[in-house]
Amino acid sequence: MNSTYHGNYSIWSIQARWVFPVNEPPLPWGRITIQNERILSVNSQPRGAADIVIDDCAIIPGLVNAHTHLDLSGLRGTQAQPGEDFTQWLRSIIRHRRTLSTDQLARDIQTGIHESLACGTTMIGDISANGLSWPILTKAPLWSVVYYELLGLPRSRGGQVWQQARAWWDTRPETATCRAGFSPHSPYGAGAALFRTVADFVGGSRTPVAIHLAETREEMQLLRNHLGPFVDFLNELGVWEEEELISNPADLISLFSENAITSFVHANYLDPGNVPSGMASIIFCPRTHAAFGHAPHPWREFLAKGVNVALGTDSPASNPDLNVLAEARFLHERHPEFSGAELLRMATLAGARAMGWDDQAGSLAPQKSADLVVLPVGLRPVEDPHLLLWDSAGPVRAVLCRGNWVIGEMR
Repeated sequence: MNSTYHGNYSIWSIQARWVFPVNEPPLPWGRITIQNERILSVNSQPRGAADIVIDDCAIIPGLVNAHTHLDLSGLRGTQAQPGEDFTQWLRSIIRHRRTLSTDQLARDIQTGIHESLACGTTMIGDISANGLSWPILTKAPLWSVVYYELLGLPRSRGGQVWQQARAWWDTRPETATCRAGFSPHSPYGAGAALFRTVADFVGGSRTPVAIHLAETREEMQLLRNHLGPFVDFLNELGVWEEEELISNPADLISLFSENAITSFVHANYLDPGNVPSGMASIIFCPRTHAAFGHAPHPWREFLAKGVNVALGTDSPASNPDLNVLAEARFLHERHPEFSGAELLRMATLAGARAMGWDDQAGSLAPQKSADLVVLPVGLRPVEDPHLLLWDSAGPVRAVLCRGNWVIGEMR
């Protein structure tokens, strides 16, 4: 690579058969010029007008995994099997977590980060028990939000959990690439008082919030009628407190109406009419959704309303891997008529927006972070170049994060 130098600043460029900026149409023989950690320019040039030229590949922005649980990266295979009995699956998650030491959890988090990078992910939204991923993610090369997981039923426990979370948050100032947020887990994992406390605290600030919502039919049955398998499950855990349940998803959504970077995760059974356009994001995990056999997801209805919809993988407890590209290809296979450009946005810029990082990353544009993924693609002529991304089964060839090759290296 022949870089040029201006003082202490290195400038270099990379060109591929196709470049997908996301915020503008695909560029044939696109060239990206990079200075240190930032993109200087993105444009089309005649082939060969760059330090690095790749004939058989496309370049896309670094992928964004808007929802995962890195501390469950060691939970794969037969230990937790998604199925019709969701509460039984939850029991297996609880058993797993109770067997792990802090050191093992740290190793699992590291494993999840490495796997994510290898799959082209350069930004992660991690739901973290006790915020344990914070010291690891702050040192990782990628962008991240660490959502402190709040499990607060009954009400007395919710108060204690909030005190612990606040103490954690107060000592975790935002870094250049990592910020702290909160995840009051779900309507069956946190009570109404705890949701109100978090909503009052974050108000209209830029503090990220992520909440599992309307994930299963049984959850909806719990909220509507206070019946179903969740009642036995919560009684078994000793946390059942009927009067602390939120009454319906719409009430919960309205609590966080002032916070533009609140994400509602899964939303498999959420009425799109309950989510105002531009107010919050929906995080859709397609392969986890399929593994549980849920009813068709209303993700296209959310998009039609102008709601920001991003992709996540969830954890290996419900998914074979942490591959956001595989999520997008899975959706394309089942919905080939859906816009390839919009699908790429869901896997990149929409996730960055959901976490409040869209001014820094999520697309290939001047002044944004130099995060990109090099993907082998066929050279066959297609009407929509995005099909080259989704119809391919090729793995990631290289990943650049903040101007540095973290997986592979192009020369």
